[in-house]
Amino acid sequence: MKLLYAEDERQLSMAVTEILKAQGYDVDAVYDGEEAWAQLQNNYYDAVILDIMMPKADGIHVLETMRENEIFTPVLMLTAKNDIDDRIEGLSSGADDYLGKPFSTKELIARLNSMIRRSVKYKNAILRCGNIALDLSTNELKSDSGSLRLSTKESELLAVFIKNSDYEITPQRINEILWNGAQNENTVLLYISYLINKLNQLHSSVNISEEKQLYRLGGVEPI
Repeated sequence: MKLLYAEDERQLSMAVTEILKAQGYDVDAVYDGEEAWAQLQNNYYDAVILDIMMPKADGIHVLETMRENEIFTPVLMLTAKNDIDDRIEGLSSGADDYLGKPFSTKELIARLNSMIRRSVKYKNAILRCGNIALDLSTNELKSDSGSLRLSTKESELLAVFIKNSDYEITPQRINEILWNGAQNENTVLLYISYLINKLNQLHSSVNISEEKQLYRLGGVEPI
């Protein structure tokens, strides 16, 4: 597995890089956002670790540039900022997971492994229900009315609903599946609202309903 690790604190970068290499990862370490983007344009990576606060271009800018250029490599964001608004900004820009500093290297490796497993599992899969089709390799959602591209987390969230369409699901369970329990309920509910809005934009026959904090996908008869 090949990783790009973008972190401007060089001592931290060197220490974490050695730990990741000991775990069997092939790591390219860079120290600013411009260098990170240059590497992404010229190399394939199984996952990317981005620090938010970097010189030349911050991690959010690099992430947004990746997604705008249809680079859907899974991204783990690192930051000393633990405010909910900072987490939402990173996740809304297309991050797959988030870890605040200081962090345990054991937790970093666990989150990284989990993120890569999800990515491999979903790669090239197309999920269909109602009048929609979700391409998990590109995060493109299609219906009879058109198509639009979801963020990575919106795509994963819809996949959770589709795969659990026979059941009601709580925000807490969604948090465990998509964020390893690291987010609060407001973030989960925000993503559910994003997804409902995009389903409505496509005039989807699929709908997300809620009763007493239990969420369920309706209209999931096969196409």
